[in-house]
Amino acid sequence: MEIDQRIVKFLKRHHVLTLATATADGAPYCANAFYAYDAESNRLIFTSDDATNHAQQMLSNHRVAASVVLETRVVGKVQGLQICGTAERGDEADRKAYIRRFPYAAAIGELHLWHIEPDLLKYTDNTLGFGKKLIWKR
Repeated sequence: MEIDQRIVKFLKRHHVLTLATATADGAPYCANAFYAYDAESNRLIFTSDDATNHAQQMLSNHRVAASVVLETRVVGKVQGLQICGTAERGDEADRKAYIRRFPYAAAIGELHLWHIEPDLLKYTDNTLGFGKKLIWKR
């Protein structure tokens, strides 16, 4: 199933996601990260050093959830995306996409890239009608 272009547009307009991870025994954790969205591969690409709590959790449990939201107090403008998927180490294509979105990242040195391959995208957009949801599943 093709991803609704309104979801793609939302992902491209924003740049911070909240990542939810868990240990193998289920202990949860969340962290925020800048991301680049590659529509061609349908990947959300972010950087995280291996020493971080969430990277350690992703190494042992690749299943993750994430969200991207528009912060607003106006109920009629509420927009947000919930994501479920698998986190894997980034590759060269991810690196290129991330640097295209954040050119200054090239000066940082070594990037510890990861990507999320979604199997569920649930987009809520109240501008389309109160509580309107668009759902994509792999």
